[in-house]
Amino acid sequence: MTRFKTFFAALMIAIFMATTYAVAGPIVIKLAHPNVPQHPMGQAFEKFKELIESRSNGEFRVDIFDSSKFGNFDSVVQGLQFNMLQMGSAATPNLAPFSDEFLIFDLPFLFPDYPSADKITDGPIGMNATKALEKSGIIGLGYIEIGFRNLWNNKKTVSTLADAKGLKIRSTPSKAHIATLKELGMNPTPISWGEVYTALQQKTVDGIDIDLNLAWHNNFPEVNNNVTIVNSLYSPHLVMISKRFLDGLTPVQRELVLTTFDEVKLYERKLIRDGEKEIMAKLKDKGVSVTVLSPEERKRWAEATADVYKKFEKRIGKDLIDRARATMAE
Repeated sequence: MTRFKTFFAALMIAIFMATTYAVAGPIVIKLAHPNVPQHPMGQAFEKFKELIESRSNGEFRVDIFDSSKFGNFDSVVQGLQFNMLQMGSAATPNLAPFSDEFLIFDLPFLFPDYPSADKITDGPIGMNATKALEKSGIIGLGYIEIGFRNLWNNKKTVSTLADAKGLKIRSTPSKAHIATLKELGMNPTPISWGEVYTALQQKTVDGIDIDLNLAWHNNFPEVNNNVTIVNSLYSPHLVMISKRFLDGLTPVQRELVLTTFDEVKLYERKLIRDGEKEIMAKLKDKGVSVTVLSPEERKRWAEATADVYKKFEKRIGKDLIDRARATMAE
């Protein structure tokens, strides 16, 4: 009888544990980002979902909230803090309230090319900036990217600094971005992202300062028939994860999430960079006039923005700017 009771108790525990596991289901990762699914960022997060779910044999499930469906930047931050959202992506200008070190990415003509940008985002400068988020319960995993900004407009071909003067250009709310456009002789006009296409279509503004992939995947060539390749500002996105969520994972689960993100980070950057080459080849078919600034002309544009550094040097730190330049020169 005693043996039967012991066996029955063990059976009940096993049934309870199996039922509990079934009810609990997979570990859900809610992931939010602001871009459309077809953009390289959207494609990369779909790849993350595919890899995590397959490699964990269904132990994880990734639910993606693209196109800012989870909400604005504040909603993403609050979601991560309270673990209502497990992962999210944000442009670095939005992160400046956490640390002025993020403003290094707002400086014009600082980054000469993508390999130089990688040295900053993947190195101590980029990763040290993310530590400021930890006291808010958020961990910075690493940076993916949007790309380099270029000048789109629907009025004329811009091949010199003089051509750009007076153009009314949509800008982000970033003070450094606004200052950069002003120093280049343009009239920066902040417009929320959701209203940009309509503003371009209705000619509320003459154009926009934005990278090739975002322009292409949001159909801006339909409403802007001139683009000048300036490569003025480099725009990265920081991918963040809830500290509460990460701390709740087993070492094996945690390693899976981190290593898979590292792989997808590089995949996303490749999509951005390969995508730019493909888009450049397609723009003429869309009726877009493409102008590439000569090295000498681009140098004139860079020299024209020298005062932007003076305005933000104290806040960012001259030593940090010097370290960034030295790192990229190595």
